[in-house]
Amino acid sequence: MKLLDFPIIKLTCCILFGILIACYITIPTVTSAILALIGFLTILFGYLFKSLGRSYWFGICVFITGISIGILTYNLHDQKRWKAHYNNIGINQNDVSLITFKITKRLKPSHFHNKYEAKILKINNEKVVGKILVNISKDSTESYLYVDEAYVINSKLSTISGPKNPFQFNYSDYLKKRHIYAQLFTTSEQLVKLKSIRTSVHAYAEGLRNKIIHNLKNSRLSEDELSIIQALLLGQRQDISKDIYDDYAKAGVIHILAVSGLHVGIIMLILQFLFKPLHRIKYGRYIALICITIFLWSFAVIAGLSPSVCRAVTMFTIVAFALNIKRFTNIYNTLAISAFVLLLWNPMFVFDVGFQLSYIAVIAIVSIQPLLFKLWIPKWVIPRKLWEVFTVTTAAQLGVLPLSLFYFHQFPGLFFLSNLVIIPFLGILLGTGLVIILLAYFNVLPDLISEVFGTAIYLLNTFIAWVSERESFLFTEISFGILQVMACYVLLRLLYKYYINKTYKNLRYALFAVVLLQLSFIYYTWQRNDDLLIVFNKNRASLLGVQNNSKLDLYSNLESLQNDYILSNYKIGNRIREITSKPLKSVFKYKDKTILIIDSLAVYNVSSFKPDVILLTNSPKLNLNRLLDSLKPQHVIADASNYKSYVERWKVTCENKKTPFHSTYEKGAFMLSE
Repeated sequence: MKLLDFPIIKLTCCILFGILIACYITIPTVTSAILALIGFLTILFGYLFKSLGRSYWFGICVFITGISIGILTYNLHDQKRWKAHYNNIGINQNDVSLITFKITKRLKPSHFHNKYEAKILKINNEKVVGKILVNISKDSTESYLYVDEAYVINSKLSTISGPKNPFQFNYSDYLKKRHIYAQLFTTSEQLVKLKSIRTSVHAYAEGLRNKIIHNLKNSRLSEDELSIIQALLLGQRQDISKDIYDDYAKAGVIHILAVSGLHVGIIMLILQFLFKPLHRIKYGRYIALICITIFLWSFAVIAGLSPSVCRAVTMFTIVAFALNIKRFTNIYNTLAISAFVLLLWNPMFVFDVGFQLSYIAVIAIVSIQPLLFKLWIPKWVIPRKLWEVFTVTTAAQLGVLPLSLFYFHQFPGLFFLSNLVIIPFLGILLGTGLVIILLAYFNVLPDLISEVFGTAIYLLNTFIAWVSERESFLFTEISFGILQVMACYVLLRLLYKYYINKTYKNLRYALFAVVLLQLSFIYYTWQRNDDLLIVFNKNRASLLGVQNNSKLDLYSNLESLQNDYILSNYKIGNRIREITSKPLKSVFKYKDKTILIIDSLAVYNVSSFKPDVILLTNSPKLNLNRLLDSLKPQHVIADASNYKSYVERWKVTCENKKTPFHSTYEKGAFMLSE
């Protein structure tokens, strides 16, 4: 079976390619619209004249049209192109303005702030559009803001800064792909709530969830059990503790905390069973289909309409349609249709990690799992079902492994054990859970049922915690780049092709893919910075590193550097194999450069040597003018251990003296390679 024989698959691939082009190359909206219109008219003309429709050039025209539609879709959704966007009305983000905004989504909180996605309505009484990130201090309130509530505040919008250290997660880019380009920081006391009507679907869904959660809190469920129920059934993971989340990740079952195809598929099977009696009446199949579709999309709305939920519900709606009208549907075709619809709805879904992993997992299951299952077919029912679960889990893990290594840099060795135990019981948990949230909504949930279900969740958490403690089976800090991801998928595809058709030609292609994967590893090793001095940006601390090939010597004033995410990211990104920790020295020699470190004591000797670089740490009280005149350094660096007021004053002094100044607060880590 050739997948590209399906027109919808080819069209979806073209649209996907067009979205990626538009993301990295600026193409005017008018140009993409004209190309799409010309292409559409050409396709229509070719359809009317069959001989032209069979030509080689007609195929190229369809290909270009699909790409143009993808580019146009991206451009139409790119809010920064809209004239009324707050970035296009000439407002200085450093000025205090009267900002009116409406809450659209509650995000996972940080240590110090509750975070919300909001839509700007007005700035200084001028109507604008666009989304921002709202950070509200946790010290100021214990209550949350709700979707569709409108507020006004005197504040300034600030840019969302990029990463301050090499290979750190780029939160700014992450938000830009969700059309969020600015943020504001405030307290609840500074907010003035406006009279607003909560009419959106999201607001209704949030109200429904909040009522269910409020009633569940009155039951005998613990906070951890309640947070898991919210994740499994309501699609809300904000309240899951970091320890439990890490346990699920280490055990390789983090996917069950995100409502996705597995959950929606189980729910669809339950609905198919419940509405099957309708098939006996006239038009009963169509009534059942309508009911199942309504229930599935209602569940999607309640779960927050996340990309994974939308993908799963779209796909299983098509599957339900095929099942209820007794029409065979190809699973690849179904996936393509769901992707086509979702990318037209929101092209930025393509950059969502959950969206990518869910599609890859389903493709791997339907293609690889049948091959694995045929390796051994047990005679007895129970071993056969366990083997089926095992092969499904293994196939999914093989499919998502390259992307998981790229995004998360770890591999849970006991994923097969945890999935083998959990997945067979997940259907029971979901089915029972749906009944529980229905009873909780009407506030008639018996204590006995909540206790039994809470015990089941407790046992689930306990088992996952036990698996996660087997750290010898958890492989972490694995360096994996995008070229290696692409090479892995090429290898998987060609190995699959060779397994299906064992020819010399296919074997040759598979061996070529192995060489391609090896070359990707060689490339990243060659690309690594082999010799480098770096001053990291670490809050309230000084951290300096000297890299020599795959070894990193660290100098700091910290007692311990274990579990430091800055170092972990750097180690993974630069493929460091060995790290040594040493106390911070006052003088460094790096190649032909001398680095002088001045700490809070502000003690230095002006007669012994002339340093090339001066690093200021721990807010020394010194006369920088006099120091620059006496030592005449080539660079002055201030790290994040200093008071920001001191750094600003030093910056002005260096500008007056025309001495290059580098603040890690502002510019991020300082790197010296020559």
